[in-house]
Amino acid sequence: MNLTGRTILVTGGARGIGRELTRQLVELGVHVVAVGRDRDQLKSFAAEHDGHVSTHVVDLADPEATGAFADELARLYPELSVVINNAGVQTLTDFLRDDPHATRPVLRREIAVNLEAVVTLSTALLPHFSRQPSAAVVNVSSGLALAPKPSAPVYCASKAAVRTFTRALRYQCQDAAPHIQVIDAVLPLVDTDMTRGRGRGKMSTSQAAAAVIRGIRRDTADIYIGKTKILRTIMRLSPSLGYRTLRHG
Repeated sequence: MNLTGRTILVTGGARGIGRELTRQLVELGVHVVAVGRDRDQLKSFAAEHDGHVSTHVVDLADPEATGAFADELARLYPELSVVINNAGVQTLTDFLRDDPHATRPVLRREIAVNLEAVVTLSTALLPHFSRQPSAAVVNVSSGLALAPKPSAPVYCASKAAVRTFTRALRYQCQDAAPHIQVIDAVLPLVDTDMTRGRGRGKMSTSQAAAAVIRGIRRDTADIYIGKTKILRTIMRLSPSLGYRTLRHG
C-alpha cells in the first residue's frame, strides 16, 4: 500500500505510539487526522507539523461522542482511506482487594476506549472506505491478547476481543470488499506513559510506530512486532509455557 498523499486517522495521535505514528506518517507525505482528549497538546502538536495534521478533541470513552465523530468523518475528510485505532488504556487491578464499586466505572472506560471505540470507528468508516480505490482498517492489539498478565485482566481481555473482531471483520471484507485491508498490529511492551515504571526491555515508540507503518505498506494482515514474534511461536508450540511466562514476567 502506497501511503503517500493519503489522509489517515490516528486515535491517540498526539501521545506515545500515536505521536510517533503521526510524525512518521507526515514524513511519508500523509495528512494525519489526530484524535485525542488533551486540546492544548493536540493544538501544539498540530502547530509543529505546519498544516499536515488536523486535530479533533474526542473522548473515546464516551460512546455517544465517538459515534457522532465517526459519523462526520467522511464528510469532513472525503479523502480519508485509512484508520489506525491506536488509543488504549490499561488499568492495573486486583479484584480480590480493590473496591468493586470504585473500579467499575474505571473498567467501563477501559473497555469503551480499547474495544467499543475500535468497533465504532472501524464499522462507521466501512461504507466510505468501500468507495475508495484502496483502504485499510488497522487495529492495534497486544501480545497480552495472546497470553494475559494477572495485573491487567480487563486490558488483556479487551485486546483479545480486538484481535477476534479484527479477524472476523477481515473475513467480511475479503468476501465483499477485498480492496479494504483489515490489519492487526500486535505490540510488545512499549516505552510509553502507560507503561512507565513497569517492565524491562521495552521497545521505543519510534521503533513500534515504524514497524506498524512498515506492516501496513507491505499489506501484512497480522503485524507481529518485536518480542510478540517469539510469543506467537511459543504459543503455537507450548501454550502452557507462554501462559507461565506472561503470568510471572
